[in-house]
Amino acid sequence: MTKVVTGLEVFLANPKPALLGRPWGLLANQASVGSNYRHALTLLDDHYPGAIKAIFSPQHGWAGEKQDNMVESSHGQTRDGRPIYSLYGSTRQPQPDMLKQIQVLLIDLPDVGTRVYTFAQTMALCLEVAKENDLEIVILDRPNPIGGLEVEGNIVDEDCRSFVGLHPIPIRHGLTLGELALFINSRLPKPARLTVIACQNWPRSQYFHQTGLPWVTPSPNMPTPETAWVYPGQVLWEGTNIAEARGTTRPFNLMGAPFLDSTLLIRELEKKRLAGVIFREAWFQPTFHKWQNHFCAGLDIHPQDRSFTPFQSSLTILEIILKHWPELLVLKNPPYEYDFKRRPIDLILGRRAIFDDLVAGRSAADICQSQRSELTNWLKDREEFLLYKN
Repeated sequence: MTKVVTGLEVFLANPKPALLGRPWGLLANQASVGSNYRHALTLLDDHYPGAIKAIFSPQHGWAGEKQDNMVESSHGQTRDGRPIYSLYGSTRQPQPDMLKQIQVLLIDLPDVGTRVYTFAQTMALCLEVAKENDLEIVILDRPNPIGGLEVEGNIVDEDCRSFVGLHPIPIRHGLTLGELALFINSRLPKPARLTVIACQNWPRSQYFHQTGLPWVTPSPNMPTPETAWVYPGQVLWEGTNIAEARGTTRPFNLMGAPFLDSTLLIRELEKKRLAGVIFREAWFQPTFHKWQNHFCAGLDIHPQDRSFTPFQSSLTILEIILKHWPELLVLKNPPYEYDFKRRPIDLILGRRAIFDDLVAGRSAADICQSQRSELTNWLKDREEFLLYKN
């Protein structure tokens, strides 16, 4: 197996002459590391002393220490006095005063391949302001940890656009951050000057465990590559009173609530014959977040192979819960990711009708089947922006 080389390391080995001698900013977090676990800022400072003048951080903070959504991070500075601007706090888009020191913004963020993960929205908001601030954007690309072939879900409806879905993409989009940037930039009325430094040796079929790269937790509740694999489905629990198991050692792989019956869930799931996954009865007691210190019954989800469809699997679990515990399932009220009016479950799903259809008795399998034409169109729409072949 040939080891993947990230865009960061390609850039370090082969700098772009046009970028040299210009002041840079860096949008990154604690997981922006090279193959030797050294951080991107350290590596860039070693190779290009004095080039980076300002730092920008996404959700969860520069150090990745902030829990959950809408737990904000503040501005700060590095030990040597360079400013760190939080893009998840009082503002989620770089302001002109933050950009006046730089001409180039390097973006090295480890995305997880799911629309709801906010790093892609932060990148998109940087693209939006680049033109008017005479800013060039350079994406140091990384592999999509859950592959670049499989896609799932519906395209986000216009009335569900939010900070968990600013652009018309499905929940599992199958693109790298660099490819997403190319797609989004093509849709902007004022496109940014954009360069993507592509990875080397990454085929689209490859999942993270095959890359040879180190996994560093990109956010507090994304501890393993397997977490990223289940996340396109398991993130929907954020819109309900079902625990996504923050406060345990297996967030998102686990899900549950005190009122659920694990044995009944398993029995119902066996009838659905979902491929590529094993569901195990599980019980847990979160130390914080939903159902803190309460004994929860639920499931532990173990993906087995690439036939696993995380979105359909979790939507099927929701279907079963609505069948057996409809009066106990409660939807989360706003706010959710800075939206103070709309139902969080609709923003996550990207379509208001999906949850209501489940309540009315429509099956998850039928809903997912109805999304196939959208996914076929999505595969065509994204084709011109693909940087990697299989």
